[in-house]
Amino acid sequence: MPFVDTATIRVLAGKGGDGCLSFRREKFVPHGGPNGGDGGDGGSVYLHVQERLNTLVDFRHKRVFRAKNGAPGAGRDRTGHNGEHRDIAVPPGTLVYDDYSGELLGDMAGRQRRLLVARGGFHGLGNSRFKSSTNRAPRQTTQGSPGEERVLRLELQVLADVGLLGFPNAGKSTFIRQVSAATPKVADYPFTTLHPHLGVVKTAVDTAFVVADIPGLIAGAAKGVGLGVQFLKHLSRTRLLLHLVDIATEDDVRAASAAVLAIEQELAAYDQGLMDKPRWLVLNKIDALVEQRVDEIKTVLRQVLDWSAPVFAVSALSGAGCDGLTAAIARWLAAQATGDVQA
Repeated sequence: MPFVDTATIRVLAGKGGDGCLSFRREKFVPHGGPNGGDGGDGGSVYLHVQERLNTLVDFRHKRVFRAKNGAPGAGRDRTGHNGEHRDIAVPPGTLVYDDYSGELLGDMAGRQRRLLVARGGFHGLGNSRFKSSTNRAPRQTTQGSPGEERVLRLELQVLADVGLLGFPNAGKSTFIRQVSAATPKVADYPFTTLHPHLGVVKTAVDTAFVVADIPGLIAGAAKGVGLGVQFLKHLSRTRLLLHLVDIATEDDVRAASAAVLAIEQELAAYDQGLMDKPRWLVLNKIDALVEQRVDEIKTVLRQVLDWSAPVFAVSALSGAGCDGLTAAIARWLAAQATGDVQA
């Protein structure tokens, strides 16, 4: 299924049913009086979270959603049926905007599982509503009011605990394949990842967390160069960022530090909030270097980058160091959940 993370749809709530103009007509009942019933309320349009969805691709072809109109009233004081509501399924993490005003109507994450986006019209009143001691044969009714109509802009931000950052071919897809059951494409050319992937990492019987892999960033990404910048918004909900760096190059330290600084510049240019998130450095492809050289690179990088956050060395291909990293992530997430920031 193709990945789609933005969509524009039009929603139309149902019109309220009109009130009825009717009088009681029965044998031996002269001047029976008004008995026109009210119409039914128009159906409303709701968005609701469907956990199994992870893309907005369903809105690629169907863009207009209507709720049912309320039925008109009838004689003998019969009220018209209310219009049927329209429920639209969206994936968790969907942001809902009014496309005209830009107002954020709802965030379909956390406790918000159902959102009213277009209210149905109010029912019209039948003539029996207007009878009085001075007006015993009213011919007055009201029409049902129209339902609300809106153009909505939907933006999906995937829900994950951990987000992966790095240049193309830094090993992000290989890493997520190694630690989870996700199967993103892996190849020896840039931009093999074309859209975000989610992987569930299980570190114990009852302990797991979700990792999000987005397309790699390159210099100038914040200005629209490359692919990754259009998916950076998916990292805004993550609690921890893992910055993967390929150290299996000829000039290891200089290339690694340049890669880290380049990504930091793109993050700051796109959204300072991403720069403020906890971020760990993960040196990848250690299987291509001897252990002593890896330790030297870690030490020098800490000094050059003035890095105080944790630094890990792994081989996403062989799995070396991955278990220790995922265990540390699980402990950190558990500590954040309990408020023990020192853990």
